Amino acid sequence: MIRIQTAAGARAGRRPGPRWRRQAGVSLLEVMISVLILGIGLLGIAAMQATALRNGQSSLERTQAVMQTYAILDVLRANRTNAIAGYYNTSGMQCTPANPDASLPAGQQSAQGELNVWLVALKTSMGQAGDTTTCANVACAGNAVGGGTCTVTIQWDDSRGSTANASGQASETGEGSSTRQVVTVSAL
Repeated sequence: MIRIQTAAGARAGRRPGPRWRRQAGVSLLEVMISVLILGIGLLGIAAMQATALRNGQSSLERTQAVMQTYAILDVLRANRTNAIAGYYNTSGMQCTPANPDASLPAGQQSAQGELNVWLVALKTSMGQAGDTTTCANVACAGNAVGGGTCTVTIQWDDSRGSTANASGQASETGEGSSTRQVVTVSAL
């Protein structure tokens, strides 16, 4: 006797044939492809997070550099006569506080002391007090109308936040290299 199973009989609780069994559930291949796609997406998110952290640190350092530039400019404005006389000027980039020179006039000793305090504060705010890559240059000069102009340059290592620009070269501001600079020019 041959039994023929109908669709109505299969729905009524009879055992389905092999054709129905192949359609049930999710295959292992589909699960593996889903896990692969999910993994690639999570790796992309992790890379974006790392980039955001790096750029956030770089932005913080740029902000600190600008704030420290304004801090020394306030000191220069407070002691305008000595600033225009050049007592605060550094000879190029100064990376470590200078030793006080007792042979200098009192105004110049005071200016050197204030510059040293500022340089230590700069290094501390940019990361480490003993950092040798954070440097500053102060250059003030008088002008014909009795005022003065001061240029403050701060340079620091930004290797964690460096990315190459479109040409693969560093820009004038240091973007794309491991060394960045902030240059501020102000009238006294």
